[in-house]
Formats: sequence, structure tokens, C-alpha cells
Amino acid sequence: MTKALTYESIHVGDAMPAFTSDPITRTHLVRYAGASGDFNPLHHDETFVKMFGMPRVISHGMFVMGIVGQAVTDWVDDKNLRKFGVRFSGMTEPMDLDDPNSRDRATIVVTGNVVEKFEADGEKRMRCEIQAADKLGGVKLTGSFIAALS
Repeated sequence: MTKALTYESIHVGDAMPAFTSDPITRTHLVRYAGASGDFNPLHHDETFVKMFGMPRVISHGMFVMGIVGQAVTDWVDDKNLRKFGVRFSGMTEPMDLDDPNSRDRATIVVTGNVVEKFEADGEKRMRCEIQAADKLGGVKLTGSFIAALS
């Protein structure tokens, strides 16, 4: 969390701090598969994905959502997060270690803006719309979150 957010310090239209991930690699995919139990061959088997015309494996959508969650909770204390939801809209391919030009397609940039301030359940809250895209501009997911403010 970068600073204490207050209802008075936040304004509709304010941007959340942009967050840039490290490039996603196949090692990230293996680790995530082990932790989540999601061993779908789309995430690890190059031969399998090529049978469907895909150039390479893709990241787990929930892994990308986790990157977005990290961006949100770096700004808003997780104990203040009231709602978090996303809609997946694009696939993320990992970086090829032998191709430094693939870094941009595998690096996730999270941005967002405050779109509403309101009170609910005795709390002052804000709603932000968020987006995750690769450095080439390909949108991976959109969503929103609601957080309580002091």
C-alpha cells in the first residue's frame, strides 16, 4: 500500500498507481499450475496448443487476475477490499527466453480510475474500474473493485 487513502483525498477521475508485472514465463505457469491444481494442457503443452493453431501455451487467466489483485492491494489495504471482479477478454502468452522481443507481450500493465464515491453499510467507499493489458496494448481483462476508505 502506497499511502493511507481517505474519502476526502480520493476524487472521481483519480487514477490508481499503474502497476507493471515482471514478464510472465513458463516457470510462472508451472508454479501456478502446481499451486492451483490447474494442469490444463493449454498452459504447459506446446504440442497440444499447436494442434489448435495456437503459437504457444497461454497463461492461466486466474494468474493474470492475481497480478491485478496484487496491483489493487498494493494501493488499497486488502482488509478494505469489499468487492473485486473481472471479465477475461484476451489470452496472455509467456515470454520466450530466447526472444527478448517477447517481453512486451508477456508483461502485464494494470491501470484503473476511480469512477464513484459513495456510502454503504455505514462505510465510505470508492468504486474503481480496472484494466490489465500487455505492453503492446492487448487487453487481457477488465473489471472493477470496491474499497472502504477512512
